[in-house]
Amino acid sequence: MAVVTKSPRTLGVLIGALLGGAAAGAAAQAPDIDYEPVTDERLRNPADGDWLMIRRTYDGWGYSPLDQITTENVGRLRPVWTFGTGETSGHEAPPLVNSGVMYVSTPRNQVIAIDVRTGNELWRYRNLRPEGSAVPHETNRGVALYDDRVYVVGGQAVVVALDAVTGDELWETTFADNSAGYYSTLAPLVADGVVMVGASGGERGIRGFVAGFDPENGEEIWRTFMVPGPGEPGFETWPQDTDAWRTGGASIWVTGNYDPETNLAYWGTGNGGPWMGDQRPGDNLYSTSVVALDAATGQIRGHHQYHPNGAWDWDEVSPPVLVDYERGGETVRGLINVARNGYIWFLERTDGPIGFVEATPYVYQDVFLSVDPVTGRPEIDMDHKPETGKQASYCPALHGGKNWPPIAFNPQTRMIYIPANENFCQISTGVEVEYVPGRGFTGVRLESYIREGADHFGEVQAWNVDTGEEVWVHEWPRSPNWGGMLSTAGGLVFTGGTNDRKLHAFDAATGEILWEWPTNSGILAPPSTFELDGVQYIAIQSGWGVDSRGVQARLNANYPGEYPPIPEGGAVWLFALGE
Repeated sequence: MAVVTKSPRTLGVLIGALLGGAAAGAAAQAPDIDYEPVTDERLRNPADGDWLMIRRTYDGWGYSPLDQITTENVGRLRPVWTFGTGETSGHEAPPLVNSGVMYVSTPRNQVIAIDVRTGNELWRYRNLRPEGSAVPHETNRGVALYDDRVYVVGGQAVVVALDAVTGDELWETTFADNSAGYYSTLAPLVADGVVMVGASGGERGIRGFVAGFDPENGEEIWRTFMVPGPGEPGFETWPQDTDAWRTGGASIWVTGNYDPETNLAYWGTGNGGPWMGDQRPGDNLYSTSVVALDAATGQIRGHHQYHPNGAWDWDEVSPPVLVDYERGGETVRGLINVARNGYIWFLERTDGPIGFVEATPYVYQDVFLSVDPVTGRPEIDMDHKPETGKQASYCPALHGGKNWPPIAFNPQTRMIYIPANENFCQISTGVEVEYVPGRGFTGVRLESYIREGADHFGEVQAWNVDTGEEVWVHEWPRSPNWGGMLSTAGGLVFTGGTNDRKLHAFDAATGEILWEWPTNSGILAPPSTFELDGVQYIAIQSGWGVDSRGVQARLNANYPGEYPPIPEGGAVWLFALGE
């Protein structure tokens, strides 16, 4: 069931908008919108001022060629308007903009269309969940635009198409059984005329997959499981005398990146299930991997597994960015992933197989003794690998050196920018667990701790992709970093992620903070930037919660009384240069 409200009400600016929320205004017809359809060509080659997909371009760079806002004038950045979403919990979706309309998704299956010029709501859609639905992580990471439609997933594992002008629901397709533990939090990826989605639920014994749907009617075109079954390549890496593959995890909960030249989409996969690797002996393909899928057929064309038989809950769901880099005087058609396991992985993309180039730690990591220079397979220190009935400590903690928030790449500086976390560690003890559909299937007892001698936690790191070396790092002494990254041709890096509720602007070359602005809540979502009527804007959703709340609780326990409460109300903020 869906509810659409079309309300051209004025929410005002700043605090007035925040107080407006979802309840104000009566239903009315949305104003006319001269909507330009989002074509395949526009997605492949967006205009400089466009922000039509979650990372702007298929390669996942999170980079804009706009340069009206620069290192010299960013100090004049001021709010234009803010807009209250009417929801709490983690707001993790970047705003998309087309034809002067901003589209944002929020927790609890909501999509809002906003007139950029006025800050007025045009329409608001909510997909109502059936009674008894279970969505353990209450968030949504964005929408996809294609033709004259908006595509979004609902937390109960449905994908929906909306009319971009009216917000009316055009079709809805259920793609997994929520009662069996499947749910969804990612933004769809539309490529080669296919709407691709995946499902969360690795902690509940699901079998991960990516599925492709017809954008016109929602009919399923293909489905590819990330845990192979009998007779499929990779099945030999799972126990042969059990049904472990049926509940093997390898969930998909961050949107993939895409190479139009080869028609391959690159997806990151989650940990195996249950969490203790000794309960599922073998490498467990394709868990904790990057997988290259043919967008037309769903066929697996290549993969690289970051750590076989994982036991640390290091989901490696972040897709690698497609960046060509230099090594040994030659150009590598590259893939770069900053993994949860604490290593940066430099890989090589082809028309299928994925090659290993090198891997290097970017935070303290005590699990890998070495990484094979040819295969990329890590050698594990078994003292730091938990098993059933065995306790082990490890760093980084289960949330990783970097979690889902995306990195950004700037082709001018040749740097990637990383939202990192340092000095959080974990103690895990494996326990026997029985699979029950829809219930937890982790099989672990957990305790987090802070590494002895820790003097900071969150970081923003900059690494040169051609040298593979860190260039600069900014440390947050008393805050984690949960902020997605944006880089621009104006020489800037924008990100939130900290418990001071601020949006920050860094000098992309030096790491100096040039500008900050406090928002209503903490910022998890990646910023976006676009141009309208000759003006460059920065847009961001503010809204703390979900895993960032838990990490902050660890700091609160270690440093009582040092941190004020972080409000969790959601709001969209729009910034531009002022006098």
